[in-house]
Amino acid sequence: MTAIRPRRSALYMPGSNARAIEKAKTLAADVVIFDLEDAVAPEAKGEARERVCAAVQTGGYGRRELVIRVNALDTPWGEADLAAAAAAAPDAILVPKVSSAEALVAVGRRLRHLGAPERTRVWAMVETPLAILQAEPIARAARDPETRLACLVMGTNDLAKDTRARLLPGRAAMLPWLMTALAAARAHGIDILDGVYNALSDAEGFRIECEQGRDCGFDGKTLIHPDQIAAANAIFAPSAEEVASARAIVAAFEQPENQGKGAINLGGRMVERLHAEMAMRVLALAEAIAAKA
Repeated sequence: MTAIRPRRSALYMPGSNARAIEKAKTLAADVVIFDLEDAVAPEAKGEARERVCAAVQTGGYGRRELVIRVNALDTPWGEADLAAAAAAAPDAILVPKVSSAEALVAVGRRLRHLGAPERTRVWAMVETPLAILQAEPIARAARDPETRLACLVMGTNDLAKDTRARLLPGRAAMLPWLMTALAAARAHGIDILDGVYNALSDAEGFRIECEQGRDCGFDGKTLIHPDQIAAANAIFAPSAEEVASARAIVAAFEQPENQGKGAINLGGRMVERLHAEMAMRVLALAEAIAAKA
């Protein structure tokens, strides 16, 4: 099984805020996304770029995964962002407004030309109607090593703006698009993160939406405030009961009398080999989370 990297909580941090960038070193987020796009005013983008790239190069963030969200390449700042991010060598570069696989191929070629280390991956925002319609080809781009694509990130606010869908409790209008993108990611073996929750004072609403995202199959949730980290980390982690059940399933199939069987009776429940595979992933995720603690 490929090594799992927990991405339960991915916190956007404005690249123009030096205090926030420093504070990120103390937060329990699995992923820190230094944002050069939406969170930064046009007149501050150059300074934010320098600050973020210096922070990534200096380090001090421990096991946190560091991601730089650049401006779109067709903006006045995109090319300079990509060049600076390539030199800073974060864990990943998050590309906004991706609506085609060709866009990812172009980004991959630019990163190779810029000399970005192979370890720097590409993440893609899914935040336009066209991105939803092209979700499968976009995710399929991950099979081309040149794209470096490793993760999709839902941009639900932009998606709501462009479609005029309302972001209401339960996200009925958004669910078909979320699941379309998720199916595309899973079909091609990459991770996918749920969109942000905007109501900072609504802890219960945030919990409900995290649970919905987890139950849909997302790997984690993007966040806009440190207060959201603890809940996301808890909800997107296997519970103690899930870990215990997973251990029991794996142990049962390891018994000599069960090793050749495709399905067994475990505590009055039929358990198949596919459940053993799922259980192994639960245990691997739990171990990866424990290693971060």
